[in-house]
Amino acid sequence: MASDTLSHARASAGTGSAAARSRDPFLDNAKFLLIVLVVIGHSWGPLEDEIRAVKAGYLLVYAFHMPAFALLCGHLARSFTGRPDQIRKLVSNVLVPYLIFETLYAGMYAVVWDQPFSITPTEPRYLTWFLLALFLWRLTVPLWRALRHPVAVAALVSVAAGITGMGYDLALPRVLMFLPWFVLGLRLRREQFAPLRTRGARWLAVPVLLCAGAGAYWAAPRTSGGWLLMQWSGADMGVPAATYVLMRLALFGLAAVLMCAFLALVPGRATVYTALGAVTLYPYLMHGLFVKTVEGSGGYDVIAAGGLPVAALLTVLAGVLAVVLSSAPVRRVAWPLVEPRLPRWLWSPADAQSHGPPRPPEPQQPLKSTGVNSP
Repeated sequence: MASDTLSHARASAGTGSAAARSRDPFLDNAKFLLIVLVVIGHSWGPLEDEIRAVKAGYLLVYAFHMPAFALLCGHLARSFTGRPDQIRKLVSNVLVPYLIFETLYAGMYAVVWDQPFSITPTEPRYLTWFLLALFLWRLTVPLWRALRHPVAVAALVSVAAGITGMGYDLALPRVLMFLPWFVLGLRLRREQFAPLRTRGARWLAVPVLLCAGAGAYWAAPRTSGGWLLMQWSGADMGVPAATYVLMRLALFGLAAVLMCAFLALVPGRATVYTALGAVTLYPYLMHGLFVKTVEGSGGYDVIAAGGLPVAALLTVLAGVLAVVLSSAPVRRVAWPLVEPRLPRWLWSPADAQSHGPPRPPEPQQPLKSTGVNSP
């Protein structure tokens, strides 16, 4: 998914390519910072019921980071029309890595958690649901382009998904509940991000996030993080339909405000981490193996016993892990799993001509400025 939020290294490897020159540092910066929040959020998950400050951070991050990812995915899917070459990329860059990591996570759960080994592609494990969501969202892009009021329709579908109740096959609850953000991103033009990149917006974003953090600390012992995972119906949350609808509408508004505050603080120029925004699929897919291995081996019992200081150290290590998993040495080893090349015979002759031999990703240099239970 070279143009998706969870980007691949091949999409922009090498500074001399046209793709690298045309990349927007603002979007790459946003993607990298969001993937750091994903890794940190997952590292906090097993501690949310143990340390109040950790749960507050968990609530704050989960209130906006996956809506923001979905929005950027939609924004970067605007050129998708369903051409054969786009379908090929969608299969090889999203669906196949999904199947590969479904298998790897099944193996990890079997070894570390002593669960029976089973591969269930229709029931995504842990963080792999987001790849399946991307696959389904992108296939529906032509539909949303054909509608007069696509965001409103997607919002109705999202809320209805939590009222009617459905199983977890294909991660449909999350696919549908996060759908409005993808559709909104699909409708946004690049210049519509400009108001968030002003000095006034940056100054306003700081108190907004501070107030949200204080609110999250107050809410930590009083609310469940399950509301933010977008996988439970109103019945699952134990509330009537009317209460569920009001809560979802409030969460839409909260996510929008926090997302704007976050994006306002994202640098618009090239930084030392801008290039890493082009390879976010690597840390996204791999970090869960580390988190779940530590959790399954009892490591979080030690962390919880250490209290807030050890949790703070864990947060730093999670950020470091995101950087390491984005690094060129890791990509050179992991690219066959994260960026597999499918055989030419699988595609029609005309499309297969552009399907070259596999090669490891090259490290990307800093660019010149042009101005994701689970996540």
